[in-house]
Amino acid sequence: MYTHLLIATDGSELAGKGVDAGLALAAALGAKATLVTVSEPWQDPLPGDPSGLALSFELREEQRRAQAAGAERIIAQARTRAERAGVALEGVYVPERMPDEAILETAQQRGADLIVMASHGHRGLRKLLLGSQTQSVASRSTVPVLVVR
Repeated sequence: MYTHLLIATDGSELAGKGVDAGLALAAALGAKATLVTVSEPWQDPLPGDPSGLALSFELREEQRRAQAAGAERIIAQARTRAERAGVALEGVYVPERMPDEAILETAQQRGADLIVMASHGHRGLRKLLLGSQTQSVASRSTVPVLVVR
């Protein structure tokens, strides 16, 4: 069946349910697992404001460091969960990319045959305004996607 699961997480409590489900499935199948977490690209607070360039650069570097540290924590927590589940887990951090694109590219690059991720379950106007990374991955993926709610 599935031999390599890509488990996507943003480190949230809901995404943790997806991590646990993915690890349980990997353990049951004897599959290997790769965890991916992504940080979104920098959004300049005042684009085109020459007086804010130095501050913007400092903020950007601070944000990069904070995002990398957060990704390390997410991966470390997932490794602890994986050890308890008896699953070997590789952690991947993709900085400054749109999550859906990074998840799909990582799945392809690593040869995953199933993507596991949580859905926040937004409905109506909120879903329309916020968009859905899960929706985008599920609709564009060339491998099956297991959505955990």
